[in-house]
Amino acid sequence: MFFKSKKQKKPIAVKKNSLQILWDYVQSLGIALVLALVIKTSVVEAYRIPSGSMEDTLLIGDFLLANKFIYGMRLPIPFVDIRLPSVQEPKAGNVIIFKYPQNPKLNYIKRCVAVEGQVVEIKDKKVFVDGVEFEDPPHSKHTDKRVFPSSYNLRDNMPPTRVPKDKLFVMGDNRDNSADSRFWGFLDRRLVRGKAMIIHWSWRQDTRAPKLSASDPLSIPKVIAYNLWNFPRRVRWSKLGDIIH
Repeated sequence: MFFKSKKQKKPIAVKKNSLQILWDYVQSLGIALVLALVIKTSVVEAYRIPSGSMEDTLLIGDFLLANKFIYGMRLPIPFVDIRLPSVQEPKAGNVIIFKYPQNPKLNYIKRCVAVEGQVVEIKDKKVFVDGVEFEDPPHSKHTDKRVFPSSYNLRDNMPPTRVPKDKLFVMGDNRDNSADSRFWGFLDRRLVRGKAMIIHWSWRQDTRAPKLSASDPLSIPKVIAYNLWNFPRRVRWSKLGDIIH
């Protein structure tokens, strides 16, 4: 006995109206925005260096990516600060991004020098942690030959000080020109947002570059034209892709 095979019916294409197509685009865009928000808030975020406090490790105009997952991912829930357990804690030598204690709206970047329980001391610009000299990072620098006593300020000399629980001691690599723990105190661990990873873009400062001005509509094409013409010169090509140590 033989059975005749039934012909498979072709799927019927459903024609969508304009409203349904628009809704599909809105859903796709919404999902993309949510994923971008999760990544930005919890995993990786881009930062721009606005000052010279970390020279010459990081220069003004450097754009870097920071790992926000490693020190405890913040869940993207509005108005609450809920975090997953950290993969590791900040260590001496790490370059970290954090909320500035005196103005949490600002992001700061410095090098962690000591963690809770360690004793920090500065003698004539040299930093000691638990009695051992803290090795200067390869691109750190001093730009002022003067050495101030601790009675004047703590930039160059600071008596032995123990880092309290859940606190960090941070300093800029541009040691003579950095507002850091020597001046505003210890950093609360909860203010740490991530670990600096890599420089993905670097844009050289140019005092001759035209500025945008609301009163001058032609300032926009002037800025675009100037930057396009000087693009090869303004990009710090040698810094692109640098791993931050």
